[in-house]
Amino acid sequence: MRLSANGGAGRASGGRAIGVDPGTERVGWGVVEMRGGSVVHVAYGVIRPAAGSLAARLAEIDRALGEVVLRERPVTAAVEGVFQAGFARSALMLGHGRGVALAVLGRAGLDVAEYAPAAVKATVAGSGRAEKEQVARAIAAVLGLGEVPAADAADALAVALCHVVRSGGLRRGGRDQRKDAETLREGALSLRLGALALNPDPEAGSGK
Repeated sequence: MRLSANGGAGRASGGRAIGVDPGTERVGWGVVEMRGGSVVHVAYGVIRPAAGSLAARLAEIDRALGEVVLRERPVTAAVEGVFQAGFARSALMLGHGRGVALAVLGRAGLDVAEYAPAAVKATVAGSGRAEKEQVARAIAAVLGLGEVPAADAADALAVALCHVVRSGGLRRGGRDQRKDAETLREGALSLRLGALALNPDPEAGSGK
């Protein structure tokens, strides 16, 4: 199995969220946190299980994602919601991957939010119909990354970022400590304006 990662655990924060882009051949993960009213990147990577049976790949994903959660110590999590797959087999495989991801996050005691793909794209790239490349570029710009992440990692960071922006606050020490409403509104607006500058679209925010 190959597990590529950028960043590191560092000091755990009460406002740390992990986003997961599930799959059975590649699993993207990304961690962001709130610092001083801003959302910043902590770490991201892609889990690539070795070729083998589906059961073996899922077992490797379970173990590797569990290690990421233990190392990065998020306090909340988010995954991309189910979308209408074009083929029954694709939908079935996605279901397997999602099941493992949800099980790992649930075992860690994390509350898991789900967001529709269009909602994630609209939040980070300014359009619910943005292409993967647009999402990756927007993520790199908004989080100040030195490089554009691989598609799976970018999608995971996008889910985590969407969760932070749309939740209006993250669980801290067992309690919901809401950020000042005005700070959150300004942060969400800044994120939105930055995304629109990268991807101007007169129908920004529309779904598929």
